[in-house]
Amino acid sequence: MTVRTPTAVAPQPPGKIGSSIPAKELLTFLDALGTWRDRRRAELDELDQAALQSADTDALSADVVLSMAVWKAVSDRYELILLTWDSGRVGPTETERISTLIWGGLNTGGAGGSLAVSLPEACTLSDALAATLRARLALEPGDADLTARLRQLRAQVERINDLVRQEPAISRNEAIAAHHDLDRRVTELTDRAKRGADVGGLIGPLEIDAARNERDLIVGGATRRERAADVARARAVRTELEAQGVAVRALADRCVAGVTPAPRLGVPDVTALGPVPNTPAELEKYLTRLDAVRRALGQAQSAYGAALERRDELAARLDAYKVKAGSVARTSGTIADLAELYRRGREVLDAEPVDLARLGALVAAYQTYLDTSLAARPQQGHQSGRATGGTT
Repeated sequence: MTVRTPTAVAPQPPGKIGSSIPAKELLTFLDALGTWRDRRRAELDELDQAALQSADTDALSADVVLSMAVWKAVSDRYELILLTWDSGRVGPTETERISTLIWGGLNTGGAGGSLAVSLPEACTLSDALAATLRARLALEPGDADLTARLRQLRAQVERINDLVRQEPAISRNEAIAAHHDLDRRVTELTDRAKRGADVGGLIGPLEIDAARNERDLIVGGATRRERAADVARARAVRTELEAQGVAVRALADRCVAGVTPAPRLGVPDVTALGPVPNTPAELEKYLTRLDAVRRALGQAQSAYGAALERRDELAARLDAYKVKAGSVARTSGTIADLAELYRRGREVLDAEPVDLARLGALVAAYQTYLDTSLAARPQQGHQSGRATGGTT
């Protein structure tokens, strides 16, 4: 079977993250990226149909799903860039934003989860996945002859060489060896083709190996960056929770010394979790424990803070009732009773820890006594008037 849609190759992106890219370069890139997006979509649709007709459909489905997910992530980011581009009505601020949209991370989701890569990496990953699918399906692009396929392989091997340089020391030697093997095979195949040999049966397996190698290097690099970001995030959260824990413990001590009954919640110490691990499984567990510490600190802060707020609220109410009582005429008995209630309330407040139950009862008693005396005054005045009217 021949796929009518020619294979698409992602354009080279301009600039770097945070830089202001010249508008002319952006326009050229956006035009090329739009063409690449449309051609890749048509190509993937045809590859999907070919995979459905293949006897190896189940084995191919994961790559098809991932290819579609990567394409969707690129397409969505392209639309955001177009909105920011606004038909060329951009200044330095907008071009810097576009640079960030190009070189910043975007999430690609598929059967195996999501992966944070930059837009150029996502495009290259899409190229590699499409090449893998073509080779595994034994499909040749409609307009790509042998020379073009060899040229694309050479470019791919050069990209792989750039990725190998980013490998950590623990895996770099293995990556270098794999790259040298691919480089040797491409060179040999090119030389044989120049001599007129038939290399049609050899180029397909080489395309598969090169595409798989490039894909694995891209995914590996993105995974390492994600892991490094998780480690950095865990360290930042741990530092934040350590400071928060010190403050909440101080709040708890202040509350226990200041009021009774006080909450009896434990305040976790994040340092008890130990240092931040760097293995994926342990790091995930550590982040979960950090989240539990965050929640516990939040609950403790709310509980101890609420107890102190209750004391302050009752003190403010007692003073407010005293001001209210002073603004109305009262009998000497009422004045003495309210003064005694206020004195007892202040006595409780001046003692530490403040007995919240007793203070609350005294404030409620002051309020009730005051409200009752105020309600009785108009009634007494009305009855006195009636009596005066009856004697006249």
